Amino acid sequence: MRFSVAGIFETGMNEYDGAMSFVRLDVAQRLLQMPGQATGLEVRIADIYQAKQIADDIVARIGFPFWARDWMQLNRNLFSMLRLQKTVMFIILTLIVLVAAFNIASALIMMVMEKTRDIAILKTIGATNRHIRRIFVFKGLVIGCLGTAIGGVLGFILCSILKRYPFIKLPGDVYFLTTLPVSLQPIDVLIIGLSTVVICFLATLYPAASASALDPVVGIRYG
Repeated sequence: MRFSVAGIFETGMNEYDGAMSFVRLDVAQRLLQMPGQATGLEVRIADIYQAKQIADDIVARIGFPFWARDWMQLNRNLFSMLRLQKTVMFIILTLIVLVAAFNIASALIMMVMEKTRDIAILKTIGATNRHIRRIFVFKGLVIGCLGTAIGGVLGFILCSILKRYPFIKLPGDVYFLTTLPVSLQPIDVLIIGLSTVVICFLATLYPAASASALDPVVGIRYG
């Protein structure tokens, strides 16, 4: 049969864009020589996360030989790929944060070496080891929190732009998608932010301990 193309649709998923077309039901029945019949029915629901439960209820009501598949089963490979990429990106992000934490630690260690005399003077006028540790821990946390806040704001802006204008294109035959999907989850942002601050806090412990253990006499003599 010959058909006229009335329009072109794009879902962003190569699996559907490259292999699916829509025709009128009566034309499809005539093409497949199935008058008055259909091979399947699509059910549209209000809550997509109830799809599996509704599919099970449908199968329980109509029974064999009918069966139902929800959207998660139909796109299992896609979700597996996205889950794997999310795990890999989390590992990469953790490594980047660790490198930044080492930079904070090295900066604080250099500061301890440069401020040896100042630390010794603070100790001689009454500052305790606890006070010195607090100073360096606070400084490291300020750097970490400031970097986390700036990175979070920039990431939110970039994700919002990508969500509204998907300008990053992907090869559909490799990634199943033609554009980069963006979904901001508050719990993910919270976990990443808290993890970053905790890592930065741990990075400040050694420099702070080194500064607090400094002997004021040695510091003044060699500072």
